[in-house]
Amino acid sequence: MTNRVVVAGVGMLPFVKPGASATYDEMGAEAVRQALADSWLSYEIFEQAYVGWVYGDSTAGQAALYKVGLTGIPVVNVNNNCSTGSSALYLARLAIASGAAECALAFGFEQMT
Repeated sequence: MTNRVVVAGVGMLPFVKPGASATYDEMGAEAVRQALADSWLSYEIFEQAYVGWVYGDSTAGQAALYKVGLTGIPVVNVNNNCSTGSSALYLARLAIASGAAECALAFGFEQMT
């Protein structure tokens, strides 16, 4: 039997022309803050994070979450080209469904030049 999985909150920033957005770490952190506000959940309850992006540094997910807070949770960076966002969400869902985590965070961002 698998655990029930629920998407508890979402956050999204406006899509803008390349070069007109904030930095990738600022965009990711803001999306997480919005999702937390929407869910009414505390950041400290998350046990894992799955972060999707394609163009960025190798630890872009960690850089974005550092702006939200340092909790010591594992952060898995997902880079799967056009499937990056759905791959990050799938991995977070899998972690909860399998019982590996009770609460997981999935988010993504991109900064085009």
